[in-house]
Amino acid sequence: MSTSSLGPESVHHHVHRMGGRDPHEAHRVATPLELLFDLTFATTFGFAAQQLAHALAEGHFGVALIGFGFATFAICWAWINFSWFASAYDIDDWVFRVVTMVQMIGVLVLAIGLPRMFSSIEHGAHLDNSIMVLGYVIMRLAMVFQWLRAARQDPACRRVCLTYAAAISIAQVGWVAQIVMDFSVATSIGVACILALIELSGPVIAERKDGGTPWHAHHIAERYSLFAIIALGEGVVGTVATLSAVVEEQGWSMDAALVGVAGMGLTFGIWWVYYLLPSAQVLHAHRDRSFGWGYGQIVIIAAIVATGAGLHVAAYFIEHKTQIGPLATVLCVAIPIGVLLGSIYALYYYLLRRFDVLHVWLLVATAGVIALAMLAALSGVNMAVCLVILMLAPAVTVLGYEIQGHRYQADALAGAERPEV
Repeated sequence: MSTSSLGPESVHHHVHRMGGRDPHEAHRVATPLELLFDLTFATTFGFAAQQLAHALAEGHFGVALIGFGFATFAICWAWINFSWFASAYDIDDWVFRVVTMVQMIGVLVLAIGLPRMFSSIEHGAHLDNSIMVLGYVIMRLAMVFQWLRAARQDPACRRVCLTYAAAISIAQVGWVAQIVMDFSVATSIGVACILALIELSGPVIAERKDGGTPWHAHHIAERYSLFAIIALGEGVVGTVATLSAVVEEQGWSMDAALVGVAGMGLTFGIWWVYYLLPSAQVLHAHRDRSFGWGYGQIVIIAAIVATGAGLHVAAYFIEHKTQIGPLATVLCVAIPIGVLLGSIYALYYYLLRRFDVLHVWLLVATAGVIALAMLAALSGVNMAVCLVILMLAPAVTVLGYEIQGHRYQADALAGAERPEV
């Protein structure tokens, strides 16, 4: 049976031949299986954000930065491996479903290993990411099986599928070797950076040198947007934690109202700004821009999760459970917001290849809002008020786009949607 015959009319999940999906398939959307797969990452983000918040609240900024960077790359890369393959080869037969379930088990094992990894950075002489690597071994065995199956059943893309399988295998052998060698934390970080480059280069070689896979631009853009929403869940969790801290300390008060508005307003503003990116339209016309776009999303997702963790740090501060002052607490939220908004503007320019002076003014205004929040913290202003000020940072971009920026985007898209010859 060809993949073109698969669709809503299919009433069973018998084994199908794994041919590539049509990259121009109409009405392609995320499947229920993909949504179920995403739920496991809500757990991993929760673990990562919790560990980050604890480290920041204790003033262990180096541990927080290294541990969260390591964790975020591992989490995002696991999701990326599955999602791009599924965009090209999801035939939804029972084999694909069962192998995906195995990958979900690997994700949960990865999540369990996050606290030990953070702890090893803080207290140990070596980086203990053994449980995380075990989770990756489980996921990678399943992923290599999927690529080898595609290579066997899709002769047109055999070479690219084998390249993916080889790159994944080589990188995984490196991660296992890192554990066996029992390096110091500093050496392990250096080795991890090298292995990360190997991981990132695999798709580049496969897609550009060997012909590429039939991934679907609108589908993959939707998948990343759903992944961002999973990450935004940490903003909701952080808001609840901060609100609970205020109510516990003061009861239902004006501060409680301000914290609730600030946390949800910030999360809502980030969501609004993220969806201003015209990802699907541009990727459909310029598939070669997928690498910078896809890899840039890792920074954006990390910043979203870190913002939620920063709100949790604010909760600890209100409960008097931190070792840091008000300015450092505000920075735990402000820095991720700044990184997030700056990354979105950079990605916007990367996609459309068009510079707008309006963006400069919006970024300056955003920086001004963040600086005002920092000044308020230094002046002893209530933390709830500081968070309300930070809430206005994404609002600057939202207002700029809705008032004038949408016209610039429409003009830029008119040119960008024409494929380059």
